[in-house]
Amino acid sequence: MSHSECQDIFEILKPLTGSSALIVGIGNTFKGDDALGPLVCEELSGAKISADVIDAGVVPENYIQPIIKRAPKNLIIIDAVDFSAEPGTIKIFNTEQLNSIAISTHSVSPRLFIDMICSNIDTQVYFIGIQPDHTQLGSPVSEQVKNAITELSGIFIKIFPPV
Repeated sequence: MSHSECQDIFEILKPLTGSSALIVGIGNTFKGDDALGPLVCEELSGAKISADVIDAGVVPENYIQPIIKRAPKNLIIIDAVDFSAEPGTIKIFNTEQLNSIAISTHSVSPRLFIDMICSNIDTQVYFIGIQPDHTQLGSPVSEQVKNAITELSGIFIKIFPPV
């Protein structure tokens, strides 16, 4: 991932500094690069950031009520998304774009998950997808995705410093 692409993500998320935010990682830790959502959450858990963090694993639907109860002003969702880019590329999707994304590792589509939350609370949603290289069961996380996880975690640490 190029420095300019990371700078773009930073600039998009920078206005969230100091706001109420919840970061939700989605993914399967046994399927290579699909583990990226939980791995970002793992990196952030020791970083003492001001945003709340939830590792939703492969069952994000189990976290709909806890998310609604927290009622964050901003909801940031991180997941592996195949959008035919170079592995490790980070992209922020709007909710309309999620209609065309099929993620087979999750029983609930990202759009349905977001719609269920947004029908109950007023929150701004940022869906961050990272292009996986491979998601085969038992495969390790690729170097490109490891780098993207580190870059994205660094952006969150800058935007949500400890209070």
